[in-house]
Amino acid sequence: QVQLVESGGGLVQAGGSLRLSCAASGLTFSMYAMAWFRQVPGKEREFVAAIAGSGGRTEYAESVKGRFTISRENVKNTMYLQMNSLIPEDTAVYYCAARWDFATTSYARATFPYWGQGTQVTVSS
Repeated sequence: QVQLVESGGGLVQAGGSLRLSCAASGLTFSMYAMAWFRQVPGKEREFVAAIAGSGGRTEYAESVKGRFTISRENVKNTMYLQMNSLIPEDTAVYYCAARWDFATTSYARATFPYWGQGTQVTVSS
């Protein structure tokens, strides 16, 4: 049974930093592409960043490029999202997601069958 558990969310002032973690179990971690999505009330869950199973390929939403960095440690079955220069518009619940890395090259939300419970990130102005 695949389980994904996010941690590291919290309240931070604009311009500050946070690092989110996603601990995975029940899967061969290096075989799974991982991603971060975020959602605010009343809006659809949106893509933030993704990383291939090997860590060799990453993608970012335009809104976070240059500020966020996705990474993973396969020996620890853990993925990270380093968030710098945070702005109030980054406020959301952040979810990690996993899918078999070889199913598709797309990082669209619908391609991810496994999700964590989410962690709240709040950026104050």
